Amino acid sequence: MLLAVDIGNSNIVVGLFRGETLEASWRLTTSRSQTVDEFSLLLAGLFSAGGFDTKQVRGAIVASVVPPLDSMVRTALRRMFGKFGEEALFVSPGLKTGMPIHYDSPADVGADRIVNAVAGLAAYGAPLIIVDFGTATTFDVVNAQGEYAGGIICPGIAISADALFSRAARLQRVEIRPPAKLIGTTTVGSIQSGLFYGYLSMVDGLIERLRAEIGGEAKAIATGGLAPLMAGASRTLSACDEQLTLTGLRLLWQRNAKTRS
Repeated sequence: MLLAVDIGNSNIVVGLFRGETLEASWRLTTSRSQTVDEFSLLLAGLFSAGGFDTKQVRGAIVASVVPPLDSMVRTALRRMFGKFGEEALFVSPGLKTGMPIHYDSPADVGADRIVNAVAGLAAYGAPLIIVDFGTATTFDVVNAQGEYAGGIICPGIAISADALFSRAARLQRVEIRPPAKLIGTTTVGSIQSGLFYGYLSMVDGLIERLRAEIGGEAKAIATGGLAPLMAGASRTLSACDEQLTLTGLRLLWQRNAKTRS
């Protein structure tokens, strides 16, 4: 079995593959102060609750955008999975991706963005736009030649909401969801309308601009924690794939397994 770990700023997503089948996945809160012991115990508990044996794990691959946690996770995997944990593969420059990266400095591209692009191309073809609704909302473009062309980074909707609530003393925190109607007749309704439809309009507008620049009718795929919420109301998002990053990690492991043996 293969363990795939996506370390994000807000969540750590863990997936367990048997061949190409995702047997289980878990979403954890990212804690920069978490210790090796804590993470090891948490993983062991998840395996036990799911009826999985850690001895079945034959490899691990990690994509991280939180460098301070890399050493902790590497050590925890080594402790849990013995020699297989020690061989954990981190997505980093020099990894065989099968995708040319047209970024002025390829090393600057977030690991999760490359992983998403690889998985998106394999599943949906090109040209393609991938919108990842995480702490930041990223738009990643795969051109018609199947190459990573670059993208856009925006503050995530939760960050936007936090900024509004912290800077406006009389505005209360609200749940981010579609309001009953566009024109709010309460403060809560007005905030929800602004957050949800304002953000949705930004997403749809940027996708339309990207399609115009790329040429052709590029598919737009949503992934990340808020993907189901946004994709259901969007006029431009073609599909929602919540497991895109984990799938990409599996593909990258397979493409690099021979070079590591």
